[in-house]
Order: sequence, then structure tokens, then C-alpha cells
Amino acid sequence: MVSGFATCPGLFYATPAEDGILSRMRIPGGMINSEQCRAIAEIAELHGGGYVDVTNRANLQIREIRTLIDSKVLNRLQNIGLGCCNTDVDQIRNIMTSPTAGIDSQELIDTRPFVQAWDNYLATHPALSALSAKFSVCFDGGGIVQVCDRLNDILFAAVLVDGDVYFRLHLSVGAKGQPPSDTKILLLPNDCLPILAALADVYLNHSDINNQRRLRLRDLLNTLGCENYLQQVQQRLTFPLNRSETCPTAQRIDTKYQHIGIHPQRQKGLFYIGVVLPLGRIESRQMQGLADLAAKYGSEIRLTPWQNLLLTDIPQQKLIDVQNEITILGLNTSATNIKSGLVACSGNKGCAASATDTKSHALALAKYLESLTLEHPINIHFTGCQKSCAQHSQSDITLLGVNFEVDNQTVEAYHVYLSDSNSSYKFGRQLYQYVTFPELPALIEKIIKMYKI
Repeated sequence: MVSGFATCPGLFYATPAEDGILSRMRIPGGMINSEQCRAIAEIAELHGGGYVDVTNRANLQIREIRTLIDSKVLNRLQNIGLGCCNTDVDQIRNIMTSPTAGIDSQELIDTRPFVQAWDNYLATHPALSALSAKFSVCFDGGGIVQVCDRLNDILFAAVLVDGDVYFRLHLSVGAKGQPPSDTKILLLPNDCLPILAALADVYLNHSDINNQRRLRLRDLLNTLGCENYLQQVQQRLTFPLNRSETCPTAQRIDTKYQHIGIHPQRQKGLFYIGVVLPLGRIESRQMQGLADLAAKYGSEIRLTPWQNLLLTDIPQQKLIDVQNEITILGLNTSATNIKSGLVACSGNKGCAASATDTKSHALALAKYLESLTLEHPINIHFTGCQKSCAQHSQSDITLLGVNFEVDNQTVEAYHVYLSDSNSSYKFGRQLYQYVTFPELPALIEKIIKMYKI
């Protein structure tokens, strides 16, 4: 493992946290096979805390690492397609796409080749190691399970125009926390990689590559002006950037938790099963069990930006068997399970900025509420600070960690917010302040019953 650490954790960078060393694996598009799944489970068991966390970019994190992950292990991961062949770009943010790319019955285009093309381009162009570690790219194919609402610097959103598929280019401009804005530029699919290369080149041309804390693309766009930036991109292209005021924008559908449970694929007779991971965490033995299932049925495991996963390509006649085996592993496939919409950041065990132990509190709340019957999923978000790393959008209920002093002792507590589209505050409407955790579970149960969320 490389000594020292980068701004963002990676596979080849030792990143310290309160609970040990943190290692993050970039999983382009969130897609892994059974061999890769087994290898990750083994590393978590031998070197880490015996579990793996799925992040909100469909990365994987191994925490509590105390035994050195040596070069032999890292080389093995590279050989099976985990870990970039160019370690210098390992810290750049994961490339995001829908976890149902290629199997979504309503998608306009399979985005997996675009994810692979950009990942290959990053790996084969060493100069791109100077990009901001938070330089983020997303491809949305316009299917049922969408990711176009995720916060990214650059979004390609598929649209249908006169029977042909194009991408609308969106860029992250304006205030922090806003989704990327539509530039109204309409692109042929084959134009995506040249556009990305040009966008990155203009960024590097205006960045101080010697400064470890590099500007976000949003900040650079705000400084230069989006039109100025795009003019410089145009100078690097052999085709014009055409705008269309009249063509359709990408339709954003409320498909929350559509990926959980059993769903038909576009491939006849095949289904995928969305599996709930409590707070995005999966034990090594569970991961091994899913790897066995994937190998048995020729399936692929797909990580989601909602910190759950899919098991794909299940024949219809095997659905009950696979679902039973998932249950035996101690995992659930119901969208109305309280854990399906429960999100938490690392908390003060893994992040110095957090005021509260969000992970432990979220699990305790889930246990308290497990007998509660839900009519539909409820999104409850624990965030240890204002940065809201685990979930940027409003949730049904947000619990913001805070501290206060009692008799010279620091007490962990939460401000409680309810989703409110009319509120200008990113967490919604505040209902309660300084609720200590012992008081919190009964209060949340009362809120759920009162507001029938």
C-alpha cells in the first residue's frame, strides 16, 4: 500500500480513520463478477473488519484495516479487473450509471460501453491524474431506474429525438448542492468520449496541478463562465456543439426503490433481484454467499448509488430458490423493510467532522422500528454534519447530528427535519432540535404514524 494518503481514499492510498485504515475500490458502473466479489470478501475478512460498505457512488470501502494489504494482493486485484492499471488516477471519483444498464426494459441506450470507454481513457492518459479527485461523470440511459438526479460534475442524459437516441449534456454550475444544469447541447452517442476529453483538457489548462486542493469543476465553471468554458471545449473538437431548445429533456421519474425486490429484465425469461443492505454494509460471509449465487446462475452483482445491490440474470424458475438463499444469508429483498431507505454517513467512528455515531444509531433505530408495518418505503437519513455526504437530496426524514454540553460533558443529539419542497433549506422543514438518541426512536415512530409518511 502506498504510504501517505490522498484527499480522497483509494485502493492504493492509505487513508487513516478513527476505526483504522480505510481503503476504497472504484467499481466503474458498480458492476462486479463472482470472482471479484470473492476477492473483496477475502480481503475484508483477512485485513479489515470483516465487512464491506457500499457507498453512494457504488464504490466499495473496506474499513478497520490493521493488517497491511501488500503489493501481491493489490496486483491480484488489478489482474482480475479491480483496481485501475494506472494507480495515479485511482483517486478520481467513480463513474456512475444506472445499476440496471443493459437490462432495463425501458432504457433508451445501454450506457455500460460509455462507462468502460471513459474508464479506459482515464487509465491510458497519465496527465488526467491531475484532475480533481472529485471530478465526477455520470451516464443515464433513460430507463426505469435513473441516476440523472445524482450530483455529478458532468451528466450525459439519454433522450429520444425523432426515433434516434442522443445525449443531453448537463454541467455542474451555480450553487453547491444543485444538480447539474442542462446546457441544451445535444450529442450523438459517439461524441461523448471526445467531449469528456475536451472538458477535462480545458479543466487542466486552468488548474494549478501543484495544488493538492484543486478546484472543483463547478467552481471553475462559475469562475470562467459556462459559455466561455464551452467555447474553449469547442476549439478542441472536430464537430460543432449544437444546441436544441425544442428537443425533449431527459424525463426524471420518481423511481425511488424501484430497484429493490424482483423485477423483469429486458432479456426474456430473466429477472434481477434488488437486495437491501442495512446502511450499505455487507458482511464478508454474505458477500461470499452472493458470489456463490452469482457463479451458480451466471449472474452479475451490481452495486447501486442507494447503497444496495442487484443480483442479475436470474431465470424465472429459479427466483424462489435464489430469494430463499438470500434470506438464509440474513439479507432482505423488500422495499418496505425499514432498512431499505435508511442511509447514514460514516459517523464519528470514521469521520472527524461528524458530531454523532450515525451508523450505530441508525442500526439501533432500525431494530426499534423493525416490527412497524410500512405501506411504502421511507427514506431516513442520518448525517453527522451539514455536509450531508451520504445523501445530497432531501429525504423523508433527516436527522442532523449535533452536540451540546451538559455538566461539562458533550452530549450527542439530533435536529429532526421533514421533507418539504417549499423549504429553501436543503434538509427541509425543522420539527425538533437537540433530541438525544435515547429519545429519538420513539419520536421517529410517532412521526411516521402521525404524518403517514
